[in-house]
Amino acid sequence: MNTKDILTMAIGITSGPREISYGEKIKNHSNIANLWSAYLDREITARDVSLMMVLLKVARTKLGPHNEDHYVDGAGYMAIAGEISDDNKEDKQLDLFRDHS
Repeated sequence: MNTKDILTMAIGITSGPREISYGEKIKNHSNIANLWSAYLDREITARDVSLMMVLLKVARTKLGPHNEDHYVDGAGYMAIAGEISDDNKEDKQLDLFRDHS
């Protein structure tokens, strides 16, 4: 696959069948953020969720056989993070590696 193929597929999955299956992407990421925040007892934003899912896809590229899905999904999650950032300029970036207690 070339760059255009990966990005075209990412567009398709972020606004196509997955949105039908999982709901509107920003609402879905906000819901995940609320659940992760409750579990971790610290604020996680919808943007954080998207960026951490990118990191999950990056981690998966290190082990096992090549899987095009990691690159397509990673591109999709980055696009969602960008859309969330554009929609919510006040959304602060949380430093997950610092103690927030």
